[in-house]
Amino acid sequence: MLDKDLIEQLKPVFVPLENEVELSYQPSFNENQNELVDMLNGLALASKKIIVKLSAPSDGKTSPTPQFSINYKNKPTGITFRGIPGGHEFSSLVLAILNTDGKGKFPDQGIINRIKKLKGPIEIKTYMSLTCENCPDVVQALNQMALLHPNFKHEVIDGSYAQEEIDALSIQGVPAVVVNNKLIHSGRITLSDLIAKLESTFGVDESGYKHQNTNLGHFDVVVIGGGPAGVSAAIYSVRKGLKTALIAEKIGGQVQETKGIENLISVIYTEGPQLAASLRQHLSHYPVEIFEHRKVKTVTKDKKIELEGGDYLTASAVIVATGAKWRQLNIQGESEYLGRGVAFCPHCDGPFYKGKKVAVIGGGNSGVEAAIDLSGIVGEVVLIEFAEQLKADKILVDKLKSLKNVSIITNAKTEKIVGDDKKVNALHYTERATGELKNLYLDGVFIQIGLVPNSQFLKGVVELSQFGEVIVDTKGLTSIPGIYAAGDVTTTPFKQIIIAMGEGAKVALAAFEDNVLKAKA
Repeated sequence: MLDKDLIEQLKPVFVPLENEVELSYQPSFNENQNELVDMLNGLALASKKIIVKLSAPSDGKTSPTPQFSINYKNKPTGITFRGIPGGHEFSSLVLAILNTDGKGKFPDQGIINRIKKLKGPIEIKTYMSLTCENCPDVVQALNQMALLHPNFKHEVIDGSYAQEEIDALSIQGVPAVVVNNKLIHSGRITLSDLIAKLESTFGVDESGYKHQNTNLGHFDVVVIGGGPAGVSAAIYSVRKGLKTALIAEKIGGQVQETKGIENLISVIYTEGPQLAASLRQHLSHYPVEIFEHRKVKTVTKDKKIELEGGDYLTASAVIVATGAKWRQLNIQGESEYLGRGVAFCPHCDGPFYKGKKVAVIGGGNSGVEAAIDLSGIVGEVVLIEFAEQLKADKILVDKLKSLKNVSIITNAKTEKIVGDDKKVNALHYTERATGELKNLYLDGVFIQIGLVPNSQFLKGVVELSQFGEVIVDTKGLTSIPGIYAAGDVTTTPFKQIIIAMGEGAKVALAAFEDNVLKAKA
């Protein structure tokens, strides 16, 4: 049973419900069945609009695991939970209940249209872990798709109840999105990229839809990116009285994948998801037009911003703050074994390697932190660094060297990730000093070699460095008047959250000065 305090907290959350939402569970002799029933009944105590019902399975068989479906107006919604959605997934259940009755936040109409145009029938299984911080985003997105699309089924599966299936599919990372017993995605993904993946998997049905590129309006400032730099730029712009829009795949950006943050001055300690939530909350206090889950396709020199799907905006000034993404090794085996032994998030995927041997590639702060975190879960960690010395902060290196189940290999080039077509079992690297090729037997590889700027849509528009960074002057102005950039996407040294926030504020003030004050002069 949910505790009384939680039930009281949920009551105002469910106040908007207007129609009954049915949570229909199947009979099961699983030892945790009562825990599921108690959870569902606890939700029913929080709202008279939530109905809990025992339903007979269609095949007449008792379910081996606790599971339930969500029904609405005597019809299935297409959403099924197999397992008990506690932990990080409890919020997914709460949101699914609200969304079923049309409450809560949905994507904008442009995104909804793309979802509805997916060719059905669509049946998807998502294997998740209750400790995974990235899983709820994917689970919630696919649940919303099931509610928006007339022929879409989504089954959310707690991997701890489906070990045989996970072994058969060779899943070693979550969230794992499966279609027809084939893994189509593993790990964190934005809504826009997830839709694109489903479009390529199922196809798009344009019948009944008149293609029309929508003009989303003209703004004084359009900020592209929802991380620390982008949110800072948007807030500073709107505070100057400028009509401001923000385009982002996800508010918070890359910072959501940062576990511990101890160098944001005046904040002794926070974590990425909490900081991302704070950024969203602060942004919500200002009249910024937000286009979330949107991906920019092109920006023209005359400041027209075209989004994937065809919609577009125009602006007097554009601020690019798209940050960076995890850099890949681009070696054989990396993409082939993603989610089956190759991972980027130690917090989400580390539990799959309990007691096993893994390698971490990268000797910077990210790599060393990942190795430290994994050392408490796995049996053995081998850290591999290309340079002769680790580049991480001394305090982290000292901690790493104190761990008994961690070994360090420096001056080594990772050559190839090897597997048996199901999962990873080895890694090849070259000792740079001798040129000798070495073979390291292991169960998983975590790649932590830094970031690559998200500037692809700016190629041929503004000047980029050899590393793809946007070249900016001291005020954040690019090579094109009226287009500015801030944060990790730029040539500004030292990729730090606090610096990105300052750079976002600076370019917003520069844009105001250039486009308003100078125009009046």
